[in-house]
Amino acid sequence: MSTLLIATRNQHKRVELERILAAAGIGLELLDLNSVPPFDEAPETAPDFEGNALDKARDAVRATGLAAVADDSGLAVDALNGMPGVLSARWSGQHGQDKTNLELLLAQVRDVPEERLGAAFVSAAALVRPDGQETVVRGTWPGRLVREPRGTNGFGYDPIFAPLEEPGYTAAELSDERKDELSHRGRALRELLPALRTFAES
Repeated sequence: MSTLLIATRNQHKRVELERILAAAGIGLELLDLNSVPPFDEAPETAPDFEGNALDKARDAVRATGLAAVADDSGLAVDALNGMPGVLSARWSGQHGQDKTNLELLLAQVRDVPEERLGAAFVSAAALVRPDGQETVVRGTWPGRLVREPRGTNGFGYDPIFAPLEEPGYTAAELSDERKDELSHRGRALRELLPALRTFAES
């Protein structure tokens, strides 16, 4: 069985990919960054999600010699001209401060009228193989912001994002299965499945 490194320490992302691969019947041994020796990871400085995903996957391949998948994702808010975008994880100044990021975003749109609260989650996923083959895909999940966080089945901005397909719920109120079906990352990873299947069979 081929080994695939997921270039993340985020267990939510690993579990999501495991579910999608299982549903597609693709057998791969998955490792994440917690399973390999530490290496220098370049900062996320690309101007777009695709560039950051590729940089992360390339770093992982160079450091480990394993094929790697990486993603970069974030929330694009219409009223903020697509921000926080690639800065979503560090919108409040420090990486990964979910609660602080969410509270800052809500404060920034406090006076924005309801009709301008459109938003979309965006994910770019990259597969980089040691032989130099690279595949990059994008998934988008349209919806709108709500003003009060709701739900506990999620992270990041999930509690304030109501998807277009389930407007009465936030992303943090959906089941794992429904979120896999709809989410930006789920859509991107499904776009990546043909390349992952080819890798698994090689």
